[in-house]
Amino acid sequence: MTVIVDYGVGNLFSLLCSFHAVGENAVVSSDAEEILKAERIVLPGVGAFSDAALKLSKSGLDRAVVTAAKNKVPLLGICLGMQLLFDESYEYGVHKGLGLIRGKVTAIDDMGGRLKIPHIGWNALKIKDSPLFKYIKDGDHVYFVHSFAATGCFKSVIATTEYGATITAAVGENNVYGCQFHPEKSGEVGLKILKAFSELKKEK
Repeated sequence: MTVIVDYGVGNLFSLLCSFHAVGENAVVSSDAEEILKAERIVLPGVGAFSDAALKLSKSGLDRAVVTAAKNKVPLLGICLGMQLLFDESYEYGVHKGLGLIRGKVTAIDDMGGRLKIPHIGWNALKIKDSPLFKYIKDGDHVYFVHSFAATGCFKSVIATTEYGATITAAVGENNVYGCQFHPEKSGEVGLKILKAFSELKKEK
């Protein structure tokens, strides 16, 4: 079973429906014990990094997510949820993340691009070999909505996209994964990614 973490940030219903569409037994939960017992965990998120990090911390669910990840449970962060996986964010100040993947989150504007911010719309992925992408191919398009992106995480990058600059689109390190784009809003390609995640097992 996949548990989608409910800490007051994120469009949980569409994500839940997407998992059900690929045959995965998924639930939304704010119960730390249920999260710790999950076979797979999804950390969603929309909005500001500082607000999301504070809500996650106040709920105590940050500890449950980190503990499960360190116990080798597959974890997928989506959009802001992916950004929370990193060491820190520079979104209107400096804010600490979960530290599950080395790197930081910075403004797309700082990456040399000159295109409209926020980055909203469909973009092609340039992918590396990863269990998350077993059902998709290089050049498939997914849907983005963001103004900040991960940097300093080269060794963990499993997909990039181009938006005036090369943007980190997805990361993967051992059992921890992140998608800057929204699989639940990315049509058949997104469903294939969620299906692949649903097939991941806890490492032994």
